[in-house]
Amino acid sequence: MSNSVKALEPAFQGAGQRIGTEIWRIEDFQPVPLPKSECGKFYSGDSYIILQTTSGKGGSYIYDIHFWLGKDTSQDEAGTAAIKTVELDAILGGRAVQHREIQGHESDKFLSFFKPCIIPLEGGIASGFKKPEEEEFETRLYVCKGKRVVRMKQVPFSRSSLNHDDVFILDSKDKIYQFNGANSNIQERAKALEVIQFLKDKYHEGTCDVVIVDDGNLQAETDSGSFWVLFGGFAPIGKKVASEDDIVPEKTPAKLYSITDGQVSPVDGELSKSSLENNKCYLLDCGAEVFVWVGRVTQLEERKAATQAAEEFLSSQNRPKSTHVTRLIQGYETYSFKSNFDSWPSGSAPAAEEGRGKVAALLKQQGIGVKGASKSAPVNEEVPPLLEGGGKIEVWRINGNAKTPVTGDDIGKFHCGDCYIVLYTYHHSDRKEDYYLCWWIGKDSVEEDQNMAAKLASTMCNSLKGRPVLVLLLDTSFLARKLSEVLV
Repeated sequence: MSNSVKALEPAFQGAGQRIGTEIWRIEDFQPVPLPKSECGKFYSGDSYIILQTTSGKGGSYIYDIHFWLGKDTSQDEAGTAAIKTVELDAILGGRAVQHREIQGHESDKFLSFFKPCIIPLEGGIASGFKKPEEEEFETRLYVCKGKRVVRMKQVPFSRSSLNHDDVFILDSKDKIYQFNGANSNIQERAKALEVIQFLKDKYHEGTCDVVIVDDGNLQAETDSGSFWVLFGGFAPIGKKVASEDDIVPEKTPAKLYSITDGQVSPVDGELSKSSLENNKCYLLDCGAEVFVWVGRVTQLEERKAATQAAEEFLSSQNRPKSTHVTRLIQGYETYSFKSNFDSWPSGSAPAAEEGRGKVAALLKQQGIGVKGASKSAPVNEEVPPLLEGGGKIEVWRINGNAKTPVTGDDIGKFHCGDCYIVLYTYHHSDRKEDYYLCWWIGKDSVEEDQNMAAKLASTMCNSLKGRPVLVLLLDTSFLARKLSEVLV
């Protein structure tokens, strides 16, 4: 590392030397390390930089850098976070994938770093905001969304904030209340209970009471009554009102732009790897997501300018806040970026599939083939004859480090943000039992779930003495669609 790189930002020296999460908050336009006790607590008036370090091949590290922008953070501080993120990447060797995270629109990957959730709080230490008074407890109302990762949002402590469609958590000094809207999802209710346990242990020393209030239950229960007393007494609540947070950007055909001297210009022709020159920066606009690609021989100032140009591009296009921005360095492109190109020569496996690659290598040694699907690696997808007959189907959804059984009407429903394991037990010829075991990877699933699905499927295969035919399915494959038909 050169002396010039070392001098970039003293606060980043020593970063990325251990597996885990490191956080800095922007204070007076400088990154300041955040103590572990504050991990997961984000103030809406501040901007943060988050480094996630995971293990790679041969003892190397894989880096993901996220900069989180509170809804009330100043434009100057948001710009500082974006620029300092580029400097952190330079210190780490210029190979990190960088992500912009907007409060209320965080990616699943980012939220998966914080168990069970991040806690967004009003206020902050940025100029124009008073410093939060931690010693005085403040009753707060949150809306809690998400079936797999939890999205918490602080809303005004008012009856008008409640509705019939969501799950709410009211954190008061003596009790924590969970209000279940009549139309709320059972999975979101379960996730809210995990958050309540976290709040109870972290902020109430594990001693406060927990109360569940069901929308529409008018029984005169003391605990339920105390909930409504905090809102001035029971009264009907209104319907959910759509907000800017509910806007979901649509994926559009990818368009490539070059970035020169901070100016964004369209690139004509088909999307191919040969369009990307290693001494330039580019912007790939996919509608719901924007990628900034950085050539490996570009200078640090060019990389900073490209980051700023992407922000200005989004502003000029009036894109929703939920539009994700990912910055990639040449040679460390993700599968989601490569998949937009008509021509991308196959080389090393995408970083996001590294865990599956290790499992595939292990299975290859055992003589078991692993199938997948991508634009750059077409697969001959034949429907296994075994799926045409009868048999026993078992399905599990990946939930953290474990698998949760899928039962009833949910069997056959595959959500693109999740990963699953499917075991099909059948009789073939004179053998007692045969097995078909697959792990299904949703296109929007996070890398941690993808790797865990592969690991648990391999473990299950070993427990069955290696007899199952083990197959990887991506949710874009024909075989996956056929399996879904069979399950239904």
